[in-house]
Amino acid sequence: MDNPRVEKSFVVGNARIGADPLEPALYLVATPIGNLGDITLRALHILAGADIVACEDTRVSRVLMARYGISHSLTAYHEHNAREAGPRLLAAIGDGMSVALISDAGTPLVSDPGYRLVDQAVEKGLRVVPIPGPSAVLTALSASGLPTDAFLFGGFLPVKEGQRRARLETFRQTPATLIFFESPRRLADSLASMAATLGAERSACVARELTKTFEEFRRGTLAELAEHYAETGAPKGEVVVCIEPPQEEESVSAEDVDRLLLSLSTEMSASKAAGEAARMTGGRKSELYQRLLALKAESDAG
Repeated sequence: MDNPRVEKSFVVGNARIGADPLEPALYLVATPIGNLGDITLRALHILAGADIVACEDTRVSRVLMARYGISHSLTAYHEHNAREAGPRLLAAIGDGMSVALISDAGTPLVSDPGYRLVDQAVEKGLRVVPIPGPSAVLTALSASGLPTDAFLFGGFLPVKEGQRRARLETFRQTPATLIFFESPRRLADSLASMAATLGAERSACVARELTKTFEEFRRGTLAELAEHYAETGAPKGEVVVCIEPPQEEESVSAEDVDRLLLSLSTEMSASKAAGEAARMTGGRKSELYQRLLALKAESDAG
């Protein structure tokens, strides 16, 4: 996996800056989520100095590299070739080379296959170095107007309605701002599921085209946002949804517990569902387990 280059350097403005060779390691480099000016100087040093730059889509990453005058061949590492490409990258590090891992946008490992590579690198005793920078999750949260003292990133929700509501049900009582990525074409349906499951009056923010020319933050209740996007259709660009925590005075009713148990049981065994419900509600696992068995028996009898 040799990667010869003309020069280890990058360009900022009219200045060409040399990049020193790097120690053997896996470098996790955050890249801009929209505005190419958001790259850090340290990230440029790493990208220019690395022996290998692995990325999700070489066409996307080539734009960033060209913007800063980095002459570098790119190696593809993505969901479909991770099993073959991963061992080669790790072998290169073991042979004394430096590997920089980047995603199409933002911080690696957030909704991309990089976790497996890091896990394997740690298992082999290889050095892993984070190079912090842009993150769509934190960018959306910071400007959402919602509490930032505690938050939970839920990634992408399931596509199917039933599975989506079941997943949302597990977050219903989470005492933190919820953050999700969503496809523009599924946004209206997901917001409707959120309103029905988490509460129609919960405040939320839909962040779109972050750091780009047409950046937008639309705020309102989940019901209002669901209605808006149902009427206007799918928006353009990448979408992040932030939802406020449940109100502290909101208590967990017996009906809520029953609904939670049934939802959890669609994704895991009865024992695990009871354990998860106990963690979320403060109830006793043994009692919740017996209640779930009773609910299932009632359902089968009906």
